[in-house]
Amino acid sequence: MRITDTKSSWGAVTWVLHWVMFVAMVALFALGLWMTGLDYYSPWYTAAPDIHRSAGMLFLFALVFRLVWRVLNPKPSDAELSAMERVTSKVVHWGFYPLLFALLISGYLISTADGKPISVFGWFDVPATLTGAGQESTSGTIHMVLAWAAMGLVAVHALAAIKHHVWDKSHILTRMWSGPFSKSD
Repeated sequence: MRITDTKSSWGAVTWVLHWVMFVAMVALFALGLWMTGLDYYSPWYTAAPDIHRSAGMLFLFALVFRLVWRVLNPKPSDAELSAMERVTSKVVHWGFYPLLFALLISGYLISTADGKPISVFGWFDVPATLTGAGQESTSGTIHMVLAWAAMGLVAVHALAAIKHHVWDKSHILTRMWSGPFSKSD
């Protein structure tokens, strides 16, 4: 099993990050939608946001690691794509990073608007560094819009992978699906 990426396929670290972050994004989105409907008397009224904030902070650390890992590793060849598909792929893949960073920063700003740190599952605290009037409301609106945009980009990404697999009969999807367990190297 390969740890690093090669010119022909993704390695174990990229494969694990891709799928764990995908599941985390969908779960955080679903939890965020669900918890906005909770009332004060719900037993999850404080627990759900605590879980959402903690998981979001871990997601932020994973995203920083993933970006560094991506820059330091080769990307498998996309020669089987057309020139337009290669450009679109690059825009979508690299578009995830600023979108997710903005989403996570807006979540951080919501959570620290009162000047209190974010406790990450009680393991450690992330201090509040920026606070201001109206921060929670403005950041909340931005966070919601960016969350929906991220889910839209996830859908485009997934549909493109399925299109390449079903319509084009390419190995784009199988390369990420099987990851380091494939026999391609």
